[in-house]
Amino acid sequence: MRNHTSRFAVFLTLAVLSIAVSHSDSFAGQNLAAAMRAGGYVILMRHASSPRDPPDASTANTDNPNLERQLDGAGRSSAVALGEALRQLRIPIGQVLSSPTYRALETIKFAQLGPATLFPQLGDAGQSMVSVKSGARGAWLRAKTAEPPALGTDTFIVTHFPNIMEAYPQESTGLADGEALIFHPDGHGAAAFVARLRIDEWARLDAGH
Repeated sequence: MRNHTSRFAVFLTLAVLSIAVSHSDSFAGQNLAAAMRAGGYVILMRHASSPRDPPDASTANTDNPNLERQLDGAGRSSAVALGEALRQLRIPIGQVLSSPTYRALETIKFAQLGPATLFPQLGDAGQSMVSVKSGARGAWLRAKTAEPPALGTDTFIVTHFPNIMEAYPQESTGLADGEALIFHPDGHGAAAFVARLRIDEWARLDAGH
């Protein structure tokens, strides 16, 4: 009986430790902001709010000659607020990876994230885009998300919902414009899912939300 009780106690302890380890990278609010200040995280974001239909020649921005989809007023203002929040939180953004689409680059511009490296794998296979075989995007994005950022920085990736959904179907269900998934690469080819943040939630992280 004593041996049975001992074995059960060991099993219970291991189970608790397993749960603790599996959630060790889960943060919220102030804890998340503090963790990201130290670097080592990857922010995978859907571009900010953009109408589903592209503009016509009379409503397109002057620097959008290809008449690609562009951010609306809400998208521009939320991207500005995102950038301000990141700077206020002192979250060090290092490498910025982006879809080549106009709306993704607008998101980066208004957030003032810095120069971006463009990848066709992050695009939408639409107008002026290089087609990438379905299924390959998800695998490529998972591998890229698992790459550890440069020391003391966080990597920022701006792409589109189908790509994120293909890579992370469970974590991205219902992902809204501007919403982001945050991952912590382990340095061994994998990344732990840490948090999911709407674009308006960044400004409230230091308040514990």
